[in-house]
Amino acid sequence: MAGAFVGAFGLLMLSTFTSVLAGGPLSTKRELVNAAYQAAVGECLNWEKADLSDAQKVDCSAAHKFEVTGTADITAAYPKEAPFPNAEAWEKIAQDNCAQASTTYMGGKLDPKGKYGVSTLNPDEGRWSSGYRQLRCGLQVTAPSGAPLPSFGSAKAQDQSSVYDPGVCVALAENNTVGDPIECAKPHAFEIVGVVQHPEGPFVAIEAQDAAMSEKCAAIAAEYTGGADLKAKNLLVTWDTRAEESWAVGSRKANCKIGAVPQGTNLVAWEGSVRNPNGAPLTTANPPQTTSVRPQDEPTGAPLHSESGKPPSESGKPSDSDKPSSSPPPSSTENR
Repeated sequence: MAGAFVGAFGLLMLSTFTSVLAGGPLSTKRELVNAAYQAAVGECLNWEKADLSDAQKVDCSAAHKFEVTGTADITAAYPKEAPFPNAEAWEKIAQDNCAQASTTYMGGKLDPKGKYGVSTLNPDEGRWSSGYRQLRCGLQVTAPSGAPLPSFGSAKAQDQSSVYDPGVCVALAENNTVGDPIECAKPHAFEIVGVVQHPEGPFVAIEAQDAAMSEKCAAIAAEYTGGADLKAKNLLVTWDTRAEESWAVGSRKANCKIGAVPQGTNLVAWEGSVRNPNGAPLTTANPPQTTSVRPQDEPTGAPLHSESGKPPSESGKPSDSDKPSSSPPPSSTENR
């Protein structure tokens, strides 16, 4: 997911990329994008093309990649003669102009470790040079690489837990980290086998979450695999937990997953799926993202993955809780 930065309300999330619309002369494509730029707070946008040239408004109940939380005019700080911002500048612009808008939109409850990240839709270089300085602030669900994932329903009404649906496999990325959704036939770090809903009420300590998840995930994995002998396949069951700051804003879901037995502290990639082909159809909240995702054409700087706002090179090292072990299986806190 996208990382966190210090905002007006605790720790807010900034997505890996800031969406930039493609340049070029005005055309039918550009008019579609212009219509999207007229989206009001609470409306949702979707696109398929990497340059966002087909962006359009959609009902928030349908798949979308951007939910508008506010608008901003940065003319005062960036007059017409100001140069086009670089990646670092765009990240600061998003933080300065959209963090509070997104927090306010969410009623002060935005999970700093959840699936939603704060992002902006910005003018391209051509529009910038003509003096256009309007931004759309919004929330997005992003993969670890920053590539957008489809979201369903308004963020206001969703559990913000960073979870995937059963049947999704996630890649093993560089530096021993968990990557984006990927086809299970390809090498991957984990296969998601289920989602556990924790009860409402006061925060449950990590140790107690581990105890509950150990029992529930063992049962879920047995049903998912049809009772397969995971040990014989050099695989084991592991899970995620929810941090107290996530629990405080209502995040209550956590993934059960299967991974290969690690080599020391290193995750090990494996291929194929352990799902029972004769099992019951999977129960998913929405169509699961089971294929690789693609970043946008205009990435604008490193994602912020830590509470301190450091880039991955400084703080993206996985914690011990991200690594499965055989006795007992641990949680993998906050990471998918």
